[in-house]
Amino acid sequence: MALQTRPKLLRVGVIQDGRIVEEHHLLHDSVTIGDDARNTIVLPPAQERPPRFKVLENRGQQFHLIIDEHMQGRINLGSSDVDFDALRAQGLATRRADDTFDLPLQESARGKVDLPEGTLFFHFIPAPPEGAKPALPPELKASPWRTVDRLFAGILLAMLGLYVLSVAIIAAQPAPVEAEVELDQLEDRFVRAIIPPQPAKVEEPKKEGPSAEKKPEEKAPSKKPTPAASASAPANSAERRQQVEAKVAGTGLLKLLGGKGPGDGDAIADVLGSAGSGANVAEALAGATSGGALALGSGGGNGIANPQGDTGGKVAAIGATQTSGAGAVDTGRKQVVKVPQVADSVPEVDSSEVSPKELARFIQRMKASIQRCYEKELKRDPTLKGRVMVRFNLKPDGRAGNVEVEESTLRSEGVSSCIITTIRGWKFPFQPSDDVPVSYPFIFSPGE
Repeated sequence: MALQTRPKLLRVGVIQDGRIVEEHHLLHDSVTIGDDARNTIVLPPAQERPPRFKVLENRGQQFHLIIDEHMQGRINLGSSDVDFDALRAQGLATRRADDTFDLPLQESARGKVDLPEGTLFFHFIPAPPEGAKPALPPELKASPWRTVDRLFAGILLAMLGLYVLSVAIIAAQPAPVEAEVELDQLEDRFVRAIIPPQPAKVEEPKKEGPSAEKKPEEKAPSKKPTPAASASAPANSAERRQQVEAKVAGTGLLKLLGGKGPGDGDAIADVLGSAGSGANVAEALAGATSGGALALGSGGGNGIANPQGDTGGKVAAIGATQTSGAGAVDTGRKQVVKVPQVADSVPEVDSSEVSPKELARFIQRMKASIQRCYEKELKRDPTLKGRVMVRFNLKPDGRAGNVEVEESTLRSEGVSSCIITTIRGWKFPFQPSDDVPVSYPFIFSPGE
């Protein structure tokens, strides 16, 4: 049974200044060079080389060397070592229709291609065994020391050394010994906080003799209410009620109602007028109303006078339109409230799909929101008035786009920005096939 040989890999690389700067191991992929980023090996632009040139092409599981009329290099075919001029002159390479030369390569072939930027080399190497991981050459392997910034590492080590040294110096120093403070050296408030004052003890006098001996306390016998005690309870309640009435009668309004005036008359009668002492409150106030209005007088009495009698006072009813002797009340001139106005106009529409009248009718229905913008700024400047020309594009979805103030004599940025924001939120009842330019003037006046 014949052993199946593993296919060989094509090793391709670039040599610059005597060292390999780029290397690839390929099994079936072709090798292209040029300044295009999709090439296998990217080189700087050159006039004699296209952006993408296939120098090693894999066809039918075999690599072919592709060279043009100007490329230079050498190749070893196993038995002989020839340059590219000999390949082209001796017919070893087949000339193709695009003026390039094709040379099939055996697995023993190896060679190099001279480039302005360096040298492109190629040869075949055995494929690694299955399961083996590809490893980079030792010169390309990264090490931790190569990837670390040496200047930064040096500064970091120096700072770490200084930190360790400072910690060691601090640890070597003896700890400071704090001097003990005597209690008499502390302030009084600290002493009171440490040792709270204790209450003074009261010494009881000592008792001498047999009487000083403690005797067990005798429980007083519980007294049950007797019939005589229960009979005297109502009498005590009546007495307490009389005492309370006597105290209340001499205070507040009760003192006035039950008191005596001059000449042993009622005090309330003296307050209400010259009625007799036998007149009650209802009789004294019987004539206090006249036609549903309360009358106030300045007669001989000290209180309310009867308006029907001749007291010599002036009477004024509460329901009257004016007070006696005060004259007519001046209520001032009537003021007319000015209502801000937004005048209606006809829009300018550059399309036959949108009716100017229908558009004007819609804007007039939405005019209240524009008027709110004007009233808000009118509170700051009552003399604000003028004309604002708004221009926008009516879009196919019924919205307003590119809303801007084309001309304004109002001199108010607040009103202009509010109008633009308001119109952007409108949904117009039109759906034109394309954007329709619209111009609409708003005329603002504070009213008359």
